[in-house]
Amino acid sequence: MQKKTLLDGQKIQITIKRLCHQLIENHDDFANTVLIGIQPRGIFLAERIQQELQIILKHKKILKGNLDITFFRDDFRRKDGLVTASSNSIDFIIEGKKVILIDDVLWTGRTIRAALDALLAYGRPEKVELLVLIDRRFSRHLPIEPDYIGHQVDSLDSQQVKVSWANEEGEDKVLLLSDKQ
Repeated sequence: MQKKTLLDGQKIQITIKRLCHQLIENHDDFANTVLIGIQPRGIFLAERIQQELQIILKHKKILKGNLDITFFRDDFRRKDGLVTASSNSIDFIIEGKKVILIDDVLWTGRTIRAALDALLAYGRPEKVELLVLIDRRFSRHLPIEPDYIGHQVDSLDSQQVKVSWANEEGEDKVLLLSDKQ
């Protein structure tokens, strides 16, 4: 297996800060904007974005929730064995709010489609934007594009993008994995 590092430690922190400043440009003080991390891996990026925004905005409370999309996916019945969902934690109303969906990697767009369906159970937002750390831009199955992109990568369908977070795996790192040919 070949590994190529796309981002690591300091570069990930700089990318998160850049994304936060882009969010502030468009959402000012976040009075009408909420962050929603898509489970399982988008919640780690959402947490980091929330923390950095609170530092930049001098500890202003930024609403953040976690959204499980397990039963909204179009392929959940095709998996072997029992499917277990994570719990949602959205303790605020999204009706009429601007929602920023956050995920670590955008690949086919199917996860985002499922997240949009799941989000409607919590109300109808005024606007939904998408923030991703990694955009695998030439692999879409659906016409979905991110509004905020940490890093774009051109990759083959046979390749994998693996995001590791310091608080979960011990280090911040994004790898592009390829089978040896």
